[in-house]
Amino acid sequence: MADLCTVDDPDDPRLRDYTGLTDVELRRRREPAEGLFIAEGEKVIRRASHAGYPMRSMLLSEKWLDVMGDVVEEATAPVYVVSPELAERVTGYHVHRGALAAMRRKPLPDAGELLAAARRVAVLEAVNDHTNIGVVFRSAAALGMDAVLLSPDCADPLYRRSVKVSMGAVFSVPYARLETWPRGLEAVRDAGFTLLALTPDQQAAPLHEAAPHRLDRVALMLGAEGTGLSRQALVAADEWVRIPMSHGVDSLNVGAAAAVAFYAVAAGRPGG
Repeated sequence: MADLCTVDDPDDPRLRDYTGLTDVELRRRREPAEGLFIAEGEKVIRRASHAGYPMRSMLLSEKWLDVMGDVVEEATAPVYVVSPELAERVTGYHVHRGALAAMRRKPLPDAGELLAAARRVAVLEAVNDHTNIGVVFRSAAALGMDAVLLSPDCADPLYRRSVKVSMGAVFSVPYARLETWPRGLEAVRDAGFTLLALTPDQQAAPLHEAAPHRLDRVALMLGAEGTGLSRQALVAADEWVRIPMSHGVDSLNVGAAAAVAFYAVAAGRPGG
């Protein structure tokens, strides 16, 4: 069982992993460099643990001790018990779910390793909004995508906001970063994937006509909110595809578009 430590000093160095969680730039630099990420809320902490991420520590308000009792019982990392007021002073916001855990990152797999075992992958270019990353991963998990590949400038899927929005789906879908862009797409094609670029451009084929679910191996490329895929990425694709729109709507945000496109890519595949 974990050691329970009541902490009443916001400057206690044992709470360092949790300081300044609302400082996005600080956390974006610090967390990957220190090999940690923050899981927030009971379900997310449980999913991170079940996915094999080692725990560094937990930060709980007292009323959450019973709810998280089984996790505390199994944990070997320290559990810091604090008041809600102290948690807010340390983290910079009111911790509504009352439970945080600092987890250790695992090494990312090589992109080639993921491609060898996959048939349906999402490829994200410059998606740097953490909420959108979380939404895309949740849809990828729910709709049967096998893996996600990220361009070098995509946001961190293990940033607290991404993990929270995905409800822990970032732990369910394997992902890797392509080291170069768009040159890294050559390795995807060499692995036998057809590269489909999702774009609202009217020159693109409607998804239902492209019938991506009938292709043997598909890599669906999605770009950032607003700007979409870069010209270089579009040129690198094998085919452009689009979601037909009605009522004068020109496009969907990347999270909604991903869900629609993932369903089209996976249509007809058995569930589970």
